[in-house]
Amino acid sequence: MLNIDLQGCTAVVTGGSSGIGLATAELFLQAGAGVAICGRDSKRLQGAEKGLRAKFPEARLFTQQCNVLDAAQVQDFAAATQARLGPAAILVNNAGQGRVSTFADTSDEAWTEELQLKFFSVLHPTRAFLPQLRTQATPAVVCVNSLLAAQPEPHMVATSAARAGIKNLVRSMATEFAPLGVRVNGILVGLIESGQWRRRFEAREDRSQDWAAWTGELATRKRIPLKRLGLPQEAAQAIFFLSTPLSSYTTGSHIDVSGGLSHHA
Repeated sequence: MLNIDLQGCTAVVTGGSSGIGLATAELFLQAGAGVAICGRDSKRLQGAEKGLRAKFPEARLFTQQCNVLDAAQVQDFAAATQARLGPAAILVNNAGQGRVSTFADTSDEAWTEELQLKFFSVLHPTRAFLPQLRTQATPAVVCVNSLLAAQPEPHMVATSAARAGIKNLVRSMATEFAPLGVRVNGILVGLIESGQWRRRFEAREDRSQDWAAWTGELATRKRIPLKRLGLPQEAAQAIFFLSTPLSSYTTGSHIDVSGGLSHHA
């Protein structure tokens, strides 16, 4: 990776206590940025903070428990971040897992929950941090999205529809925020190693399979050309690129991080 110096820059990562969010926070800290992360699970957040401080003892790091679906909590997180680290120059919207459901078995309540989660986990943080972002020299917003946005799956109908809406929202925000100097982009992830996949691995029927064999078989079954699941760090590298001046002439775009799983043009 090119040597990007983010000294004096503040980066915010929602859902930053594990997985892609935590890997992204690490990259920002390595580059010298002050980093604020939030999450709903206090124990997981405390564990993430402990691990990050062990790796980066001199880092400017701020953590706060926050539900991104609660506008007041997000506003409080934004104010606290600015007080501790200075105004944010980078915002990474990273929150929400997928919902397995078909059209036939997705209730109105489930549709409402899924659409609210996907949209307001982007809307609330972006509204809260935009006043800070627009004061910075090279501000950027990156939304972590799924390949489902462009390649829907029938067994994930609600999530696929919501993800497509977020892809459209990124483009709309990019156009609206361009006069403010704020770039907005996203990534589309495929199958990435996560706690969810680890739990499925622990529940596997063939106990003779190790993690590599089990995930390799899964990748083959899912027809992933690279024959493996992605790593959180690989998604984080794409986020880092879109967050920094490395991508200074890119806005309203998405990077595909799916190992070749994408079949759309």
